[in-house]
Amino acid sequence: MLIANRLRDHNRAEYLLYMWQVEDILRANGCDLDRLRENYLCQFQLTGDARQELEQWYADLCEMMRSEDKMQSGHLQINLNVVETLAELHESLIRSDKFPYYRQLYYKVLPYIVELRAKNGTQDHTGIREELNLCFELLYGVMMLRLQKKEISTPTLQAAEEVSKFLGQLSDYWKAQKDGQLDLDKP
Repeated sequence: MLIANRLRDHNRAEYLLYMWQVEDILRANGCDLDRLRENYLCQFQLTGDARQELEQWYADLCEMMRSEDKMQSGHLQINLNVVETLAELHESLIRSDKFPYYRQLYYKVLPYIVELRAKNGTQDHTGIREELNLCFELLYGVMMLRLQKKEISTPTLQAAEEVSKFLGQLSDYWKAQKDGQLDLDKP
């Protein structure tokens, strides 16, 4: 919760990856608050109101997982909304002549997206949301491999680096837009 609150307003890409990890932590503990306390929440050195707030946040997410039928797989609607918002901004940035650097980053990662689409068998789903999801899935997969201390191929690391730059720039533009510092309309 503490990390999510900080990332939510500052870096949308990192926030989404963090929330995907939280979803997996919830699943690994069966969305059971007692198990979460014992296996995960105990590592946070919080007391009193801060501890209650943290536990309530996780309890609320567990309830969302159950009510949205995401106990086995899939992402919560709050996380799908993040992708949707980023996809809308991405489309605006690509259409605008004001952001050639962003467009260049996108075209640089496009071959990786095509490759990921082919590997995942998702050739029929070629929308912006699906492209962003593939990018996030790549970064999340690399993050999980690193946490498991597994070997990652050089091409995968190169793809992850380029995708990370692209999503980082998209997040920067999202923050600028949120702060009223991004004007997509004026030339």
